[in-house]
Amino acid sequence: MTGDARRWWMGGTLIVTLALLAGPRVVRGQDLEPRAYSNAPVGLNFLVVGYANTDGNVAVDPTVPLTDAQITTNSGIVAYARTLDAWGRSAKFDVVAAATSLSGTAAYAGEPVERDISGLTDTRVRFTMNLFGAPAMTAREFAGYHQDLNLGASLQVAAPTGQYDATRLVNIGTHRWSFKGELGLSKALGAWTLELMPAVTLYTDNDDFLDGQTRSQEPVYSVQVHVVYGFRSGMWLALDGTWFTGGRTETDGVPSAVEFDNTRVGATFALPLDRRHSLKAYASTGTATRTGGDFTALGLAWQYRWGGGL
Repeated sequence: MTGDARRWWMGGTLIVTLALLAGPRVVRGQDLEPRAYSNAPVGLNFLVVGYANTDGNVAVDPTVPLTDAQITTNSGIVAYARTLDAWGRSAKFDVVAAATSLSGTAAYAGEPVERDISGLTDTRVRFTMNLFGAPAMTAREFAGYHQDLNLGASLQVAAPTGQYDATRLVNIGTHRWSFKGELGLSKALGAWTLELMPAVTLYTDNDDFLDGQTRSQEPVYSVQVHVVYGFRSGMWLALDGTWFTGGRTETDGVPSAVEFDNTRVGATFALPLDRRHSLKAYASTGTATRTGGDFTALGLAWQYRWGGGL
């Protein structure tokens, strides 16, 4: 195995990043996930166990325009991913499950509300495929691979498996499905990698919102930008940003005036411990918030990988 291949495995550039830990019901356009479209040998498996904390005006259900919110969440996550050969192109499958403890206060229609709950969040499953620049390769073939320009796409599905109480405004789960389609463009320039990821998230209706009302939501459009620097030791550091808009809601046919138009910035750092183990840490915060989602997030995760000739 060459030094470049060993450093790639030690760096752990594939697995679901800590952005997936950024709270139980944060708008998915707010995810910050660098290196999502990096190439990897076929047959690698990844397991992640992590913790994250968020604090601030977190829109626990993004369809609810809470005001004066001060909500704290503490989340634990377990994620699994595997690299695949999809018609000769590199691909991956990942699934994320998490549990969250949430507490806080807010105002809704001028009335104070509070909540203190714990439970499972909505489970997310995703398929990612590189369409250009990242062919499926064995570990031996991958040892001589150097990224230039990668173009990929992904589809993520969030299932309504989270804890939900139709008599309460604030919940961990959403009682609806969502579907996020994304394109990923990744360009390597020496030790630097520049990434651009436009996406759209579609939602089914929640037909049991506050004792039987129907809540629908328009699509949320988002763009992620990442600037990544890879160190020779296998460490890497990413500066992350995202902008998202849309998401206007309607309850029993009555439209809301609330629409997202927010930006967030953050950083992600990966530290290899050995060939199989690595740590990741991240932090993010809002920079411009029109409604909801004005919060800070911190997280740490341990990653283990095996298979694929490792």
